[in-house]
Amino acid sequence: MPKPVVPEEKRRRRRPTRSGTVLSEPLIVETALRLLREHGSTGLTARRLGLALDCDPSTLYRYFRGMDDLTLAIGDALIGQALAGWEPTGQWRADLRTIGLRIHAAYVAHPQAALLTANRVTGRAQELAADEAVLDVLRTAGFSLPETVRVYHAFIDQTLAFAALDAASLALPSASQRADEDKWHSTYARLPRATHPRIAEAAPLLARRMVTSAYPTALEMLLDSAAGRLDPQTP
Repeated sequence: MPKPVVPEEKRRRRRPTRSGTVLSEPLIVETALRLLREHGSTGLTARRLGLALDCDPSTLYRYFRGMDDLTLAIGDALIGQALAGWEPTGQWRADLRTIGLRIHAAYVAHPQAALLTANRVTGRAQELAADEAVLDVLRTAGFSLPETVRVYHAFIDQTLAFAALDAASLALPSASQRADEDKWHSTYARLPRATHPRIAEAAPLLARRMVTSAYPTALEMLLDSAAGRLDPQTP
């Protein structure tokens, strides 16, 4: 006779670890985020995670099929953090702006995790909830189905692309970050007008803007473009 299927929740460990901690998926994800923060992507291994949780590394496979499955759970957790407490206002531009800024902020708050997960499709509950929310905002606003998908695609990819770009900068060593930012003063601001007239005239503004994220500006441009595609008959 075939062996009965044991539900996933019953396969999971209920006994505390040696330090008295009861493992759970959220606790493992939270610990993984801390390890990424402290050690970078190379520091996230089953062995190191087991040490941090005071459990045998094999225990983790009661909760995740492997480290890639854990990576997807981390990405989903970031999206969940972003949308925790968010409620739609009925103003589609304001709602998309808030969702975009929240997701971007959640990723750049965990730059090492963002680099691992920004390009992944988790298919998990928080990602599905976020996608449903964005699609609903657009359809409720009156966008046609093709335009809804078009704007959704641009919105999500732009948000995650900027999150990955900004996270990559934040993940650099501090000395490298400072050196990159200083280039706008040490190099660009000193170029002569005779050879680089456009850079020379823009240098003061470049020095102020290029050390900040362009995502809010790009988001407003996308929203402006989307508004132009909305049927003018729509209230």
